[in-house]
Amino acid sequence: MDFDLSEEQQLLKDSVDRFVREEYPLDKRQKLTASDEGFSRDNWKTMAELGWLGASLPEEYGGIGGGAVEAMVMMEGVGRGLVVEPYFATAVLGANLLLQAGSDAQKQELLPQVVSGDLMLAFAYAERQARYDLFDVEMTATKDGDGYALNGAKGVVCHAASAGRIIVSARTGGGSRDRDGITLFLVDGNAAGLSRRDYPTVDGLRASELAFDNVRVGADAVLGAVDNGLPLIEHVADQAIAGLAAEAVGCMDVLLSSTNEYLKTRSQFGQPIGKFQVIQHRMADMFIACEEARSMCYVATMRLDDPDAEQRSKAASAAKVQIGKSARLVGQQSVQLHGGMGMTDELNIGHYFKRLTVIDTMFGDQNHHLKRYAAFR
Repeated sequence: MDFDLSEEQQLLKDSVDRFVREEYPLDKRQKLTASDEGFSRDNWKTMAELGWLGASLPEEYGGIGGGAVEAMVMMEGVGRGLVVEPYFATAVLGANLLLQAGSDAQKQELLPQVVSGDLMLAFAYAERQARYDLFDVEMTATKDGDGYALNGAKGVVCHAASAGRIIVSARTGGGSRDRDGITLFLVDGNAAGLSRRDYPTVDGLRASELAFDNVRVGADAVLGAVDNGLPLIEHVADQAIAGLAAEAVGCMDVLLSSTNEYLKTRSQFGQPIGKFQVIQHRMADMFIACEEARSMCYVATMRLDDPDAEQRSKAASAAKVQIGKSARLVGQQSVQLHGGMGMTDELNIGHYFKRLTVIDTMFGDQNHHLKRYAAFR
C-alpha cells in the first residue's frame, strides 16, 4: 500500500511544519499558556487564512475538500508543535459532529463560520460517574414547550471557555447506562443557566467543568435524531482517536529527534554518551515504538471511512492501545536519557511527555481500549 502523501497533502504538511518552526519555539508557547485565554487569537486567524480549519470539510462549506488523511497531517503537526489553539476541539470534534449530524440549515450557518475562524466549538460528553463509557449519561434534557430544558453537569470540556457553541450529550429517554435515549444539543456558550469553572490542564491546555441549570434550548438545537445520538458520538470518537494518534506520533517524533541530538553532544568518559551500546539499544527501542505507533495511526486513519462500524472502532481501539504503550516508553526514555533536566520547564522534553500522558486518557486509556478490542468478535 502506498502511504506517500499527494502533492496537495505534502504542501499542507510543509505549511504546518513552517508554522510550527516560526510560531512555536518553547518560550513562545509558555507565554501563550500563561495568557488569559491560553492561546493566540492571531495564530487562530492565521490557521483560518491558510485553510487549515476546513482541511477536512467539503468545499460547499468553505473547506478544501479533504478528509481523514488531511486531518491526520494537521494533527501530526499539532503534536510536533504542541499547539495550544483549539484545533482538535473545533476542527476535529465539533466540525465532524456538525458535518455528520447537522441539518442543512445548521451546516450552512455554522460550518462556514468554523472555516473562517469566527466560531470555536467544544464537545461536552464526559461525566464524573462515566469514566470512559460514552453511553453513561445522567445529564437530562426534558421537553419544555417547543424545546428542551437541560440539567446536569459535564467535566473536562476542552476549550469550553472560548467556544461560541458547545455540543452537549444529554439523556432524553431510558436509564443512565442505556445505549438508547441519548440526544445531542447545540448550546450557546453564554446561555442562561450555564455556569463554568475554567482551569489549565497539566499539559498546558484549558478545560472547564460545566453545570446546566434549566438551560433552555429550542427544537432547532437538536443535532441529529432524538434518542439516537450514541452511534454518532462513537463515530466521532473514532475520528478523535485517529486524530489523537497522529498528534501523539508528532510528539514522539520530536522526542526521538531531540533525544538523539542530545546524546550526540552530552559527553561522559571522554566521548558522547550516544556511543555507548546500552544507550544505542534504548534509542533503537524508542525508534521501534515510534514506528509501531505510526503504523497503527495509519490503520486507524484508513479505517475511518469503513462502512462497518465495528471494524472502524476495532482499528481505533487497536491504535489507542499501541499509542499508549509507545508514548509511555518514548516519554520515559527521553526523560531518563536527558537526566534530571528532562522534567524541567526549561526543556521541551517534559512538556511533550505531559501531553502524551494526557492523550492516553482522552476517549479511553490503553487498558480501556484493550478490553474494548477483546470484546469485538
